Amino acid sequence: EKAFVRVTLESNLRKAIENEDFMLYYQPKFNALTNTIIGMEVLLRWEHEKMGFISPDDFIPIAEETGLIIHLGKWILHQGMQHITAWKRQGVNVGILSINISVMQLQEYHFVETLIQMLQETGCHADWLELEVTEGQVMKNPEQTIQTLEKISNLGINIAIDDFGTGYSSLSYLKRLPIDILKIDRSFIKDIPYDEEDIAISKGIIALAKSLNIEVIAEGVETEEQKIFLLDNDCHYIQGYLYSRPLPLVEIEKLIKELRNSVSLTHTYNI
Repeated sequence: EKAFVRVTLESNLRKAIENEDFMLYYQPKFNALTNTIIGMEVLLRWEHEKMGFISPDDFIPIAEETGLIIHLGKWILHQGMQHITAWKRQGVNVGILSINISVMQLQEYHFVETLIQMLQETGCHADWLELEVTEGQVMKNPEQTIQTLEKISNLGINIAIDDFGTGYSSLSYLKRLPIDILKIDRSFIKDIPYDEEDIAISKGIIALAKSLNIEVIAEGVETEEQKIFLLDNDCHYIQGYLYSRPLPLVEIEKLIKELRNSVSLTHTYNI
């Protein structure tokens, strides 16, 4: 039964990629000190005509296993670049746009050249973007990944390590990576400030990032208590339901306009 479900999902995924039956949602990131937006993360959503919304946790692993993630990842990059370019041309400052990429994309021979071509085609500026790669993916092939990330960083694109603290990375590799941002994984945030181990781990990640002159952002922040803990421990940038859920294009534009009328926006990380 499980095999049948997987084969069916893979078949539908191939059709969806061919027909571009996906949507991009956006989740804002905030400076919790000033309650101003500093950027947003692109999140992929798929609504099947019969099966309804399908969780990324169900279809992204299949895309990774089959190599479909490469084609899908290019579509996400191109769409995200088009959207932020349109906002910038309208004079709307949405901050830095974060896009998750797969290690399979990074291992593509012409990935950096493809990235440059997309920037040129869409009119997107490199410093409007941030590419996120998970810690676990980096460690699958660290030497090649470091080289590719250095090329991307040299273009002026920010590099973020997502889900930090879950991938058993070597600190010797961490200091060689051209990282601008570390994201504390939500699994360490959800029980703060009541779980002593999560408190210790989060404090350690924040201290490590600061000592390496790397910015740090906490994801999965849902309560005022979590926000206060992070601010008290010098982590000012947060992302989570406390401020906003991921929103489709129309709703995120509405939120941006509301924020624009009430607070000023910033598009840079101030380390």
